[in-house]
Amino acid sequence: MAASKPVEAAGGGGGGGAGLSRWQLALVLGAPILLGAGALYLWGRRAARGGGKGASERKTPEGRASPGPGGGGQPDGPGHEEMSPLDRAQAAKNKGNKYFKAGKYEQAIQCYTEAISLCPPEKNLDLSTFYQNRAAAYEQLQKWTEVAQDCTKAVELNPKYVKALFRRAKAHEKLDNKKECLEDVTAVCILEAFQNQQSMLLADKVLKLLGKEKAKEKYKNREPLMPSPQFIKSYFSSFTDDIISQPLLKGEKSDEDKDKEGEASEVKENSGYLRAKQYMEEENYDKIISESTKEIEAKGKYMAEALLLRATFYLLIGNANAAKPDLDQVISMEGANVKLRANALIKRGSMYMQQQQPVLSTQDFNMAADIDPQNADVYHHRGQLKILLDQVEEAVEDFDECIRLRPDSALAQAQKCFALYRQAYTGNNPLPVQVAMKGFEDVIKKFPKCAEGYALYAQALTDQQQFGKADEMYDKCIDLEPDNATTYVHKGLLQLQWKQDLDKGLELISKAIEIDNKCDFAYETMGTIEVQRGNLDKAIEIDNNLPYL
Repeated sequence: MAASKPVEAAGGGGGGGAGLSRWQLALVLGAPILLGAGALYLWGRRAARGGGKGASERKTPEGRASPGPGGGGQPDGPGHEEMSPLDRAQAAKNKGNKYFKAGKYEQAIQCYTEAISLCPPEKNLDLSTFYQNRAAAYEQLQKWTEVAQDCTKAVELNPKYVKALFRRAKAHEKLDNKKECLEDVTAVCILEAFQNQQSMLLADKVLKLLGKEKAKEKYKNREPLMPSPQFIKSYFSSFTDDIISQPLLKGEKSDEDKDKEGEASEVKENSGYLRAKQYMEEENYDKIISESTKEIEAKGKYMAEALLLRATFYLLIGNANAAKPDLDQVISMEGANVKLRANALIKRGSMYMQQQQPVLSTQDFNMAADIDPQNADVYHHRGQLKILLDQVEEAVEDFDECIRLRPDSALAQAQKCFALYRQAYTGNNPLPVQVAMKGFEDVIKKFPKCAEGYALYAQALTDQQQFGKADEMYDKCIDLEPDNATTYVHKGLLQLQWKQDLDKGLELISKAIEIDNKCDFAYETMGTIEVQRGNLDKAIEIDNNLPYL
């Protein structure tokens, strides 16, 4: 979608090797990533499959941790005098379990506390269970400090107690103790042999939060930088009805200057907007915001265009707060060109989606379709939004409408193919998957110059574990767009998953940075790998190189 940047790679599955342990590699591979022109947000394979072993919430208390007599009676029932201390503790725990299931958590806590006090101190496993059960009751009351404390007791008594480790990880997350959370959930991933989706997703989430936290701290007082020319051109290539990205018209250039070969032509009028457009043609992007501002302050005749152009470049440097007022103003200008207003709605809708406000995003895309129903860009970008919202059938309808309006839209046809593939893949239906894979072949045959088609096909092939062919597709992308750093990052991640070749993977990611030293996707991916290898200092050093947020 518009206003997106390639960012993250983490979460999924794979094997280990070359110093990258199996759980670490699993967190590197298969997560949602932003891919190619238009920045289509791909889904994590594990999340797409859903379910899986250990996917349910761990909320309930536990039964016995080790064999032993008794455990079914009440502490004060008949024969209580003959019960051993452990039997009495088990009986108190069982009573607490009944209160827990009835939602009476305070009473459950009292019973578990009694069980702890009655349990012989040498009965480590039983005692650890009582602490963990009390932590579960505290969790229901959202008493996170108490949860963490009781889970710590449980883990001290039973260091491989997965349930207590995971519950403590969640408590640390609530308490904003990210590093401690990551340590616990890492241990859980190892102990569970990477079979539990919950723990994998929590580890992925905390890694990303830690990375973003470090980056924000580093750059909070630093001006955001313009992304690379390649990224900017790729961004604008996802629009076909964007007036501000069109070349200067004949009448906007000086006849004298436009005949001077090799020299930049000057605009006829003293217009900040037209100068900004000229700088855009020259790829002198750093001057566009200032020139657009001159047009806006002068209330010139291109004020609407200047507002949209300035907003677009604010989005490109990651300054959504500055972009929004400009977009709002263009959208409210009823006398402005409808395509300007529709384009502003698309960009604001994309911005809302990045901010995780899908309702507002959907409203903007729908309004754009209402005011400019023949605008292919609306359906193209709304189709990508629908994929993010897991509304695949509606996404396909939007891509179809985009293709009807612009039959030569290779990008829309490739993304429609991806949507159909996702629908078949998540439905676990082999025949539609085969049909979708054939669709990718048809797209790249019909549009052999569309790098996005090869990139999306490579993602599908990776899902199908056809790694060799996926590698070939990424090579095709590189042949078509040798300066596209993002493709090198994807190819590097493929080497990790396919051959567990860490050296080759990092070499390709380093190549991406060499091509585009502003490619934050490459920096963040490399930093994530270093965090997961345990090289925190190296990861921080990489974070310090992140060009913009």
